[in-house]
Amino acid sequence: MNGSVPPSGAPSFGGTEAASGAVRAAPGRGSGRAGAGGRGGGGGSGVADAVRPVLSLQVFSFWIPMTYCEEDFFKEYLKMMANIIVLNALICISLVFWIVSMTASTYYGTLRPISPWRWLFSILVPLTIATQGFKKKSLDHSGALGGLVVGFILTVANYSFFTSLFVFFVTSSKLTKWKKDIKKQIDSEYKEGGQRNWLQVLCNGGVPTELAILYMIENGPGEIPIDFSKQYTASWMCLSLLGALACSAGDTWASEIGSVMSKSKPRLITTWEKVPVGTNGAITFVGLLSSLLGGMVVGIAYFITQLIFVTDLEVSAPQWPIIVFGAAAGLLGSIVDSYLGATMQYSGFDQNTGMVVNHQTKDSKHISGKPILDNNAVNLFSSIIIALVFPGMAWCFWPRR
Repeated sequence: MNGSVPPSGAPSFGGTEAASGAVRAAPGRGSGRAGAGGRGGGGGSGVADAVRPVLSLQVFSFWIPMTYCEEDFFKEYLKMMANIIVLNALICISLVFWIVSMTASTYYGTLRPISPWRWLFSILVPLTIATQGFKKKSLDHSGALGGLVVGFILTVANYSFFTSLFVFFVTSSKLTKWKKDIKKQIDSEYKEGGQRNWLQVLCNGGVPTELAILYMIENGPGEIPIDFSKQYTASWMCLSLLGALACSAGDTWASEIGSVMSKSKPRLITTWEKVPVGTNGAITFVGLLSSLLGGMVVGIAYFITQLIFVTDLEVSAPQWPIIVFGAAAGLLGSIVDSYLGATMQYSGFDQNTGMVVNHQTKDSKHISGKPILDNNAVNLFSSIIIALVFPGMAWCFWPRR
């Protein structure tokens, strides 16, 4: 556009498109990127004077301060407003949790209410972690909001839930960025910083969130020892949640460490054939060992929190099996994830890029799997299976006092 003033016979108000074009042509006004146009000549002043009534009309009609602003600024403004709305909604929801818990505790006399300090901790700490995750590109905008909700519910329910989630998130984010230059060469869908969106947060944190809500309905907020002989249902939910988080951690550790550290070529779990690095359902010894360690780290975090916050451990069943349970859940969760990936997730080798792709293209050669599930769905189903099966297995072997 040349920014010329319309002839005197033209209408004064040319509509939204004319106004928008004039705004972009106006020199020396608006955002910094348009500021360099102030040296263009004398015609710009006339354009700005002619367009000023149009802008005033638009501002009045939309009730948004958009004078001389560009679309990028408007998008950032909307994001800021969305953040404010979500934070206010989260505070309102947390207050509802608090009021309901106080009412239920007063009425029934058995459930523990949410203390003000727990409520405050459950707001501030997840908010800080989600903000840092967004700044460091571990989470995108939607992932940060989703993580904020998941973090609040798990924290207000049980501090052991929070520490397990925290360890899973921190270690997974660090490992995703570890040796990123190598991963860019073998992963066609690698994101800078490993940014996770709301869908990935939901698939990894949805099952623990639902279990945390059921735990609060059953037992109220607070920490309890895992003891099937005294609190069967609550213990079952605690181990189910721990198993889901350990499963997600084990799968992430196996993928992020095994793909770059294994010296041997991975093998498909269903046929044991050697396949390219990055194939869904492929396993290595290093990856399996990493999944064991990933689940164990989550179990250790849960165990240490139990030692700090649970007061009646001396009269309860031993808690050390939590570490063993976490390690086993990480290992078997990774195996379940690999089997689902090998059978229900498409893997093909793209001849042009030289990488394994997760969707069919005209240049890809099929390796394994059918295009039924994507990676997020595989993670979700894996965590559901472990959350359902493992507490029953733990009940058979858990020591009694």
